Amino acid sequence: MDQHSLVEQLSPKVKLVRVEKGYTQERMSMILGVSKKTLVQIEKGRIEASWTTLVAMVALFRDSEVIQHTLGDDPLEVLETIAHDSVTRSKQRTLGGKVWWTTIEEHNSYVIQQNVLSQHYRIIDERHYRYFSSFDLEETRQKLAELGESK
Repeated sequence: MDQHSLVEQLSPKVKLVRVEKGYTQERMSMILGVSKKTLVQIEKGRIEASWTTLVAMVALFRDSEVIQHTLGDDPLEVLETIAHDSVTRSKQRTLGGKVWWTTIEEHNSYVIQQNVLSQHYRIIDERHYRYFSSFDLEETRQKLAELGESK
């Protein structure tokens, strides 16, 4: 997934998120930092939302069922991974991947999982702490090997 495909997937869902949250077009346009006219054009499918508009929407409405059904349980991780190509962070606790994730491989106490919606990969440990995220499986495997060596 890249910025363009995220824009294609989420632009048609802006209205669904707005309605889900109970906002008027006026209020939603103020929250997202676009004019009401632009929001109407996006909702009618005449134009696509910009990357920055969708980043704002995902960040501000990350608990939205519409967004989570599109990007998975941690939509901010998907945004970060798209924006930076990969994300290495000091441990961050996850829910362990029971719903949105498929296990690809395991090495020592680490697991590579793939998100069933966004298709990006992550590495978590046996306590469900995330260490790395990327859309590149080979890069993820390389990081897994490095983590395995450090244990």
